Amino acid sequence: MTEDIKLTQFSHGGGCGCKISPQILEQILSSSRTKVDFPNLLVGNTTKDDAAVYRIEGDKAIISTTDFFMPIVDDAFQFGGIASANAISDIYAMGGKPLMAIAILGWPVNKIPVEVAQRVMEGARMICEKAGIPLAGGHSIDSPEPIFGLAVTGIMNIADLKTNDSAQSGDLLFLTKRLGVGMISTAQKRGKAQPEDHKRAVEQMLQLNDFGGAVSALKGVTAMTDVTGFGLIGHLVEVCEGSGVSASVRFADVPLIEGLKTYLDQSIYPDMTMKNFSTHSSKISQLSSEQLFTLCDPQTSGGLLICVRPEAENEFLQLAKTENQSVWKIGEMTERMEKVVSVV
Repeated sequence: MTEDIKLTQFSHGGGCGCKISPQILEQILSSSRTKVDFPNLLVGNTTKDDAAVYRIEGDKAIISTTDFFMPIVDDAFQFGGIASANAISDIYAMGGKPLMAIAILGWPVNKIPVEVAQRVMEGARMICEKAGIPLAGGHSIDSPEPIFGLAVTGIMNIADLKTNDSAQSGDLLFLTKRLGVGMISTAQKRGKAQPEDHKRAVEQMLQLNDFGGAVSALKGVTAMTDVTGFGLIGHLVEVCEGSGVSASVRFADVPLIEGLKTYLDQSIYPDMTMKNFSTHSSKISQLSSEQLFTLCDPQTSGGLLICVRPEAENEFLQLAKTENQSVWKIGEMTERMEKVVSVV
């Protein structure tokens, strides 16, 4: 019966925790080739941003991104939905509007029935419909482990472009989703997650980050990114280093998914957590055990990290209320300090 198949048992990793570590990724992306200049390429891979942005005419630009991973949940429909929400998030994180998506599917056809893959596709269609875009095509291969994701195309007004390297000292730092899905997903794979905790994590991962498209028009929003496999610390370090600033994070104000202490006490966490920490440990202040395992926890379909000028805070919060979007103020950006990120 397809209902008895647990997808996470067919993969060595799950969700954005499958990401190659930042250190290795830098080696892969390094090149000795002479850089070719493309004047209409507004955002490429030099700034570690969420998506590529290309001017097509006048004040309009196309956004292009892709994201895929191995199962983070056992349910095929949920897997397709989460992977799709995660991929579409990159468009929202740049301040754009998604236009269409095409699917990326790797499937071990001799191990898992094709009916299960069909359920993955149905979950993807559900999220694409929620985002108001067609799932317009795709490509599939026979692979040793199940893999799914999307390549997504979006559009935007160039004036509303939000990158991850334009934060300013004095900006207030906001987060739109709670942390901890990596920890709970690891517990689920080990058969130790409480059903209510896992349910909360799945519901959060299925939420679209469409607030990014709405907030991009606010001039007081200086920078934006989404929090995924490198954890809050990793993505915040990218913002700070790209912008030439530092950040101060108040740990007590960082939102965590309810029930995480149960898994902290059992030392349940993804392998990617320690990879994230080792990559950035020299750039951040000393962390307690709880701070390390939550702030470095790899998120899948995580929230938006938004930098807002203090004078625009009220306008920002009013828009969040209008859009029914939860936001938490977790710190502020500062002038460049010895440590890139300080946690207090």
